[in-house]
Amino acid sequence: MSTNSSKGTALITGASSGIGFTYADRLAKRGFDLLLVARDQSRLEALANDLRANTSASVEVLKADLTDVADVAKVEQRLRDDAAITLLVNNAGVALNAPLSEADLGDVDRLISLNITALTHLAAAAAAGFVARKRGAIINIASVVPMIPERFNAVYTASKAYVLSLTQSLNAEIGEKGVQVQAVMPGATRTEIWERAGMDLSAFPAEMVMDVNEMVDASLAGFDQKELVTIPSLPNAEDWQNFVNARLAMGPNLSLQHAAARYKTSGA
Repeated sequence: MSTNSSKGTALITGASSGIGFTYADRLAKRGFDLLLVARDQSRLEALANDLRANTSASVEVLKADLTDVADVAKVEQRLRDDAAITLLVNNAGVALNAPLSEADLGDVDRLISLNITALTHLAAAAAAGFVARKRGAIINIASVVPMIPERFNAVYTASKAYVLSLTQSLNAEIGEKGVQVQAVMPGATRTEIWERAGMDLSAFPAEMVMDVNEMVDASLAGFDQKELVTIPSLPNAEDWQNFVNARLAMGPNLSLQHAAARYKTSGA
């Protein structure tokens, strides 16, 4: 894919609807060319045609099922080899609405394959290419659910905790090598993911559900501000920083030669 854009090309997974669809619109308007990845070829083509008609972006579509190893490898290779790509939006994901004890393990495996394995492979490929070129950015779409895991089902919550942790660790590895990394942690957002998971979004109080356009706009504002973690609905950024500081404060005592006194038996 050739590009005349000084910003380069943004590769967006899960681009045919919801958050990915909205990122495509916003990034095209920001001057990026686009490489749109999803399973639904017809929806991708419709989005691409609309963006070509309404923006100056060069738009390419790449049909790929990111639960398929061969398709993931195809997108990986593109990220490693295409020097025009300067931004990865790792958005593709699915949700589940069943407790782990009742879940279909085939569905669980597919969730892990998409939310964790594919995301990791694409982040690794992008990181390698961007570090080599000393230019690029990775946006990983996580969720607020790892902050309150007791209120949501185990597998989806754990997958998004992985995305957050991966992003934080990846930033420590490549953040000083010319690559920007961001984890986006939205709350309930009005997209198709709820219906696909068999959940009724209308059951949530209206004040808890954010429009997808507002969510993506806020996330890109956080990206512009160089935030490592963006929580679109959090009013006070210091609350997140206080959480991080509390975690780091435990650091000196997380790995010591001896167990804490409360774990010593009276006879020890």
